[in-house]
Amino acid sequence: MTIEIRDQSGAEVQQRAPRVLLYSDDVDTREQVRLAVGRRLTRGASEIEWVEAATHPAVVARADTERFDLLIVDGEAAKSGGMGLCRQLKNELFECPPVLVLIGRTQDAWLASWSLADAVVAQPLDPVEVREVVARLLAGHASA
Repeated sequence: MTIEIRDQSGAEVQQRAPRVLLYSDDVDTREQVRLAVGRRLTRGASEIEWVEAATHPAVVARADTERFDLLIVDGEAAKSGGMGLCRQLKNELFECPPVLVLIGRTQDAWLASWSLADAVVAQPLDPVEVREVVARLLAGHASA
């Protein structure tokens, strides 16, 4: 999948690989997400550019100064969970990209709705579900 960048008239200006910011304080969780999604979403598509962050301040700083097509945050991260971070980003960033929140269990989905998340996936992570949700969110963001 590539992200098409268009000018105001709607004419395609360029294509680029999707950029995804992945937040978790757990290196294993970040690796599980990257492995579930893979390097590319479809055959022949550009490789996803993964940017990883392990702390809340790092996510805020990067999201504020860089352009991302998708944010994936760990709702179970210690000290600063992804749900509160998601809500903060949705309220503070102009044109915040879609946010996928990883939750500890399916029953926590109601709480993730408070965070204003665009999607949630429960742990343990199902690679097929993670990949499908990421593809849907990136496709929706590319068309916006």
